[in-house]
Amino acid sequence: MFLLNGTPIALDVPFRTPDGIQYPANWLRLSTLEQKEEIGITETPDDPIHDQRFYWGYDSDGNLIPKDHTQLTTQWSEQTRTTAGTLLFPTDWMFTREVDNETPVPLTIKTARQNIRILCNQKVTHIGITTTTSELATYVTSSEYSSWTAPYPSWTLNPLTVVWEAPVIKPELTEAELLAGSSYKWNEEELEWVLETPEPLT
Repeated sequence: MFLLNGTPIALDVPFRTPDGIQYPANWLRLSTLEQKEEIGITETPDDPIHDQRFYWGYDSDGNLIPKDHTQLTTQWSEQTRTTAGTLLFPTDWMFTREVDNETPVPLTIKTARQNIRILCNQKVTHIGITTTTSELATYVTSSEYSSWTAPYPSWTLNPLTVVWEAPVIKPELTEAELLAGSSYKWNEEELEWVLETPEPLT
């Protein structure tokens, strides 16, 4: 952050010094440190960034000031249910049609909708068992929370564990494969696990 007589000045914006001299928008980027100091410009570290959804800012010791955890759990639980409703809405009409003219809703649609409900319940439950704002923030900013679909089209959701499962069980790595740094990657085209081993360092 650049300061001129204690007042912040922004990059790429024209500014004027107290004695009335006008400087162009690119001057801060092109000038040297000595040139800035000559007209009274100093540079200080930017204020640390914080996620305003969960924290008010920093205290005098540099510690994050968390927002009320109870209020946040209510807010994020409601947001999660709203997201689930938004995902369900595009296929709601199919159930009205099924009642009106007995056109069956495809099983794939029913399964997908059920998965959304299961995932919603799991996410809301997880939100509810967090005990601190930091713990809540870590969860709702994770890929686990943000994901509502299978990693691959062939994978299905286990309703008991709420875990996406491949149609083929992932093989266990042998001791030698572990030592070699190998890992199994899913191949959706072949519907199989493929062993990948990194090239040895030379």
